[in-house]
Amino acid sequence: MSGADVIANPHRGEAGLLLDGVMHVLRPSFGALVAAEEELGPLFALVERASGGELKLGEMVALFWHCLAHPSDQSREDFAEAVARAGLAACAPALRGLLVQVLKGGG
Repeated sequence: MSGADVIANPHRGEAGLLLDGVMHVLRPSFGALVAAEEELGPLFALVERASGGELKLGEMVALFWHCLAHPSDQSREDFAEAVARAGLAACAPALRGLLVQVLKGGG
Protein backbone atom coordinates (compact mmCIF):
# COMPACT_ATOMS: atom_id res chain seq x y z
CA MET A 1 0.00 0.00 0.00
CA SER A 2 1.54 3.30 -0.99
CA GLY A 3 1.36 6.48 1.06
CA ALA A 4 -1.05 7.95 -1.47
CA ASP A 5 -3.51 5.10 -0.82
CA VAL A 6 -3.60 5.58 2.95
CA ILE A 7 -6.24 7.80 4.52
CA ALA A 8 -6.81 8.28 8.24
CA ASN A 9 -10.35 7.67 9.44
CA PRO A 10 -11.14 10.19 12.21
CA HIS A 11 -14.26 8.17 13.13
CA ARG A 12 -11.88 5.41 14.25
CA GLY A 13 -9.74 7.88 16.17
CA GLU A 14 -7.02 7.82 13.52
CA ALA A 15 -4.76 10.72 12.64
CA GLY A 16 -2.77 11.30 9.47
CA LEU A 17 0.90 12.26 9.52
CA LEU A 18 2.65 13.28 6.31
CA LEU A 19 6.39 12.57 6.43
CA ASP A 20 8.66 12.92 3.41
CA GLY A 21 5.68 12.74 1.06
CA VAL A 22 4.32 9.55 2.64
CA MET A 23 1.06 9.56 4.58
CA HIS A 24 1.19 7.52 7.78
CA VAL A 25 -1.98 6.55 9.62
CA LEU A 26 -1.73 6.71 13.39
CA ARG A 27 -4.29 4.49 15.11
CA PRO A 28 -4.45 4.67 18.91
CA SER A 29 -5.62 1.10 19.46
CA PHE A 30 -5.57 -0.44 22.92
CA GLY A 31 -2.48 -2.47 22.07
CA ALA A 32 -0.67 0.56 20.65
CA LEU A 33 -1.43 2.67 23.70
CA VAL A 34 -0.35 -0.09 26.09
CA ALA A 35 2.95 -0.40 24.21
CA ALA A 36 3.42 3.38 24.33
CA GLU A 37 2.63 3.42 28.04
CA GLU A 38 5.15 0.65 28.68
CA GLU A 39 7.84 2.82 27.11
CA LEU A 40 6.74 6.29 28.18
CA GLY A 41 4.98 5.79 31.50
CA PRO A 42 1.38 6.69 32.32
CA LEU A 43 -0.45 8.22 29.38
CA PHE A 44 -2.27 10.74 31.54
CA ALA A 45 1.12 12.13 32.62
CA LEU A 46 2.12 12.25 28.93
CA VAL A 47 -0.99 14.29 28.17
CA GLU A 48 -0.22 16.62 31.08
CA ARG A 49 3.34 17.14 29.86
CA ALA A 50 2.05 17.87 26.37
CA SER A 51 -0.53 20.36 27.63
CA GLY A 52 2.20 22.10 29.62
CA GLY A 53 4.50 22.32 26.62
CA GLU A 54 6.93 19.85 28.18
CA LEU A 55 6.54 16.88 25.85
CA LYS A 56 9.90 15.80 24.48
CA LEU A 57 10.46 15.09 20.80
CA GLY A 58 11.45 11.51 21.62
CA GLU A 59 8.19 10.99 23.49
CA MET A 60 6.18 12.25 20.55
CA VAL A 61 8.09 9.98 18.16
CA ALA A 62 7.56 6.99 20.48
CA LEU A 63 3.81 7.62 20.65
CA PHE A 64 3.62 7.97 16.86
CA TRP A 65 5.75 4.84 16.34
CA HIS A 66 3.56 2.67 18.56
CA CYS A 67 0.39 4.00 16.91
CA LEU A 68 1.47 3.34 13.31
CA ALA A 69 -1.45 1.49 11.76
CA HIS A 70 0.60 0.12 8.87
CA PRO A 71 4.14 -0.72 9.91
CA SER A 72 6.67 -0.04 7.20
CA ASP A 73 10.12 -1.36 6.62
CA GLN A 74 11.45 2.01 7.78
CA SER A 75 13.53 1.80 10.97
CA ARG A 76 12.42 3.69 14.04
CA GLU A 77 15.51 5.88 13.75
CA ASP A 78 14.64 6.80 10.14
CA PHE A 79 11.04 7.44 11.19
CA ALA A 80 12.28 9.73 13.99
CA GLU A 81 14.48 11.63 11.53
CA ALA A 82 11.49 12.09 9.21
CA VAL A 83 9.45 13.48 12.12
CA ALA A 84 12.26 15.90 12.95
CA ARG A 85 12.49 17.02 9.31
CA ALA A 86 8.72 17.59 9.18
CA GLY A 87 8.89 19.85 12.23
CA LEU A 88 6.68 20.34 15.23
CA ALA A 89 4.10 22.47 13.41
CA ALA A 90 3.47 19.70 10.87
CA CYS A 91 3.22 17.06 13.60
CA ALA A 92 1.03 19.04 16.01
CA PRO A 93 -2.36 18.11 14.48
CA ALA A 94 -1.58 14.37 14.60
CA LEU A 95 -0.28 14.66 18.15
CA ARG A 96 -3.35 16.60 19.21
CA GLY A 97 -5.61 13.98 17.66
CA LEU A 98 -3.87 11.13 19.46
CA LEU A 99 -3.92 12.94 22.80
CA VAL A 100 -7.64 13.65 22.45
CA GLN A 101 -8.21 9.93 21.85
CA VAL A 102 -6.15 9.06 24.93
CA LEU A 103 -8.34 11.35 27.04
CA LYS A 104 -11.73 10.42 25.65
CA GLY A 105 -11.12 6.78 24.82
CA GLY A 106 -12.23 4.93 21.78
CA GLY A 107 -10.16 4.34 18.74
